[in-house]
Amino acid sequence: MKVMQSMVNFSQFPDQNGHFGRYGGRFVAETLMEALHELNEAWQECRNDPDFLAELDADLAR
Repeated sequence: MKVMQSMVNFSQFPDQNGHFGRYGGRFVAETLMEALHELNEAWQECRNDPDFLAELDADLAR
C-alpha cells in the first residue's frame, strides 16, 4: 500500500479572510474585531508605499 502526502504551499496563506486552510482562521476576541479590520485596511493601503516601507525597515533595524 502506498501512502501519498500532499504538500501545502504556505505562501498562499492567510487568504483574504485571514484563514489558514479550510478550517484555520483568526482567534480574536469579538471586541477587537473592528480594530483588527481597521488595522488590516490601513496595512492594505500602505504596504506598497515606498516611503512607509523605508520607515518600517528603519524602525525594525533598531
